[in-house]
Amino acid sequence: MNIVYLVPCFGLLALLFTAIRSAWVSRQDAGNEKMQEIAKYIAEGAMAFLKAEYKILTYFVIIAALLLAYMGASHKNSDWTIALAFIVGAVFSATAGFIGMKIATKANVRTAQAARSSLAQALKVSFTGGSVMGMGVAGLAVLGLGSLFILLKTYFGAEANTDQMIKTIEVLTGFSLGAESIALFARVGGGIYTKAADVGADLVGKVEAGIPEDDPRNPATIADNVGDNVGDVAGMGADLFGSYVATVLATMVLGSEIISHDKFGGLAPIILPMLIAGMGIVFSIIATMFVRISDTAGLSTSVVQRALNMGNWGSIVLSAIASATLVYYIMPADAIYLKRDFIAGTDQLKDGAKAITQNGVVGAIFVGLAVGTLMSIITEYYTAMGKRPVMSIIRQSSTGHATNVIGGLAVGMESTFLPILVLASGIYGSFYFAGLYGVAIAAAGMMATTAMQLAIDAFGPIADNAGGIAEMSELPKDVREKTDILDAVGNTTAATGKGFAIASAALTSLALFAAFVGVAGISGIDIYKADVLAGLFVGGMIPFIFSSLAIRAVGEAAMSMVEEVRRQFKEIPGIMEGTGKPEYDKCVAISTQASIKKMMLPGAIALLSPLIMGFVFGPEVLGGFLAGATVSGVLMGMFQNNAGGAWDNAKKSFEKGVDINGITYYKKSEPHKASVTGDTVGDPFKDTSGPSMNILIKLMSIVSLVIAPTLAELFHTIKVEEKTTVKTEQVIQAKVVALKK
Repeated sequence: MNIVYLVPCFGLLALLFTAIRSAWVSRQDAGNEKMQEIAKYIAEGAMAFLKAEYKILTYFVIIAALLLAYMGASHKNSDWTIALAFIVGAVFSATAGFIGMKIATKANVRTAQAARSSLAQALKVSFTGGSVMGMGVAGLAVLGLGSLFILLKTYFGAEANTDQMIKTIEVLTGFSLGAESIALFARVGGGIYTKAADVGADLVGKVEAGIPEDDPRNPATIADNVGDNVGDVAGMGADLFGSYVATVLATMVLGSEIISHDKFGGLAPIILPMLIAGMGIVFSIIATMFVRISDTAGLSTSVVQRALNMGNWGSIVLSAIASATLVYYIMPADAIYLKRDFIAGTDQLKDGAKAITQNGVVGAIFVGLAVGTLMSIITEYYTAMGKRPVMSIIRQSSTGHATNVIGGLAVGMESTFLPILVLASGIYGSFYFAGLYGVAIAAAGMMATTAMQLAIDAFGPIADNAGGIAEMSELPKDVREKTDILDAVGNTTAATGKGFAIASAALTSLALFAAFVGVAGISGIDIYKADVLAGLFVGGMIPFIFSSLAIRAVGEAAMSMVEEVRRQFKEIPGIMEGTGKPEYDKCVAISTQASIKKMMLPGAIALLSPLIMGFVFGPEVLGGFLAGATVSGVLMGMFQNNAGGAWDNAKKSFEKGVDINGITYYKKSEPHKASVTGDTVGDPFKDTSGPSMNILIKLMSIVSLVIAPTLAELFHTIKVEEKTTVKTEQVIQAKVVALKK
């Protein structure tokens, strides 16, 4: 049983690595006085936003915890401690975002200074900053889950296949609910903030005034740089923290339904996903050492992309080997079944019941890693510079703004084709290997490399900020050239990270959905029933209305930003000549107030819609609702993330010049202005509503799982706390013997 205590130890190892790397970043040269002054403005604006956001979320956490405590105390299969688990999950999720924000606002100015010497040093500083965030998020997730599991198991006196274990896992869902709730608000609020500032800065600064991006004369430029941190760093940190936790938890829920005769007291299927996550941390730390380029390397995006791919591939291969070894060590050699695979009161297996074997579990994990890898490759193809999709948008920019927008929409829609086929194949393959538990463990295998994925993702906004600081500090042009190379690669890695997140969300939501069906005590979802079919359509609508609210919030906040920037250009004397100082703080205040105010309604929809559907119409209709929301949410997420990423890199391609029909166009040309419009349209797609889709579908599934026991009692479905009979145990043993023969 001591192996369970390894889980929080892995988390502590990641946090130790985080502290060491953070100290290294802090020791790097922060540049001249002007650079440090600008970095201070950005850091203060970012922390002011976090303070305002966390103040509002504190009230939400307190109210939600009280409701959970009441529900837990009144339900015999739950406990009031679910409220404590919820609070811990919320606090850890907020802390993950804070860690990312803190290191990003230190690493940005140091990356700009490092770029004065070489591209290699700039990559080292920015990626180290990203790895601090990646390991911090993974470390907090594994530490929180592992520690809570040990404490709750001890508190309830739980052993495998008992009511106490069911209660332990159910209470643990509170941790995931807290994490995902904060993640949603952080992602939506941060996305509204960053895109309101970005759109306002682009439309007035680059399009109307004709000044460069991040020009210090633009009043919105500080808010824009703050937004890179609150949206792409703090928001992404909380997002992947929630994804990480939800994936592991979904596998634990299904693992608790397995009767396993192993050397760990039947706990092997439950602790396996936590151990895979912990081992993933170790190999992500090792893989960070693969990310490096030579000081003599050329100034190209391919050099940087190749270095990041080495780290990514290294973590995937090492995690795959470690996961297979782990499965053969802790899982029983005999075939086992889920308890629900047996028809109640008989020794007959249900149609489609899958035996679970060691080889099957390993196969499912490999399927998960393959799905994650292919999703990253496909997303990179659709969003990277020089590839056919981005080049098609560039060519369509030559005929105006409208054709650029049409081209970007077409690329985004096309980009759903291959990922969905990969995802569908992954679901089928993982189920073939190990049933529903295989689908869940495939997602856990995919998320094993989260620390590395997030490190690669977070380095992008750090490089973007570094470029802004270089521009505002009037550093030599070669510095901005190096940071732009990092930023361009960062756009691609951000898109691949979001593709990775949405793929894991689809697998995780399916596992959570399966867990919900079992806990709610329903035998399945019959879409021939009118009410279930209606629920399916209502669920499919939710991602659209959610996206509408998020995009509209960006548009309205951007309008206020545009009006403020125009006012300052008009009323502050000497601002365009560089003698007048813009009022940066007013633009920061506009983004902060808009994001805090407008994140509430989308968040309320995600939290309340499953409650309404479940308590008004029952668990089966809620199941149909979740199915519809999951399918449309995955498609919407892929479409918006990839379209936005392709638009962004189409715009950036003009910085070095692009050839369209034999003519080379650069910045400030008419095709470039068209590409700026496309990028502006794509901004809320890729940074607000698109990346929120994976949180939306998981959060609704987790809310449904939390209320499932109450729904089972309220609607008199099969009781989930029914113990496995001795007869069923004997049947399983007989089948094991038969399989051996």
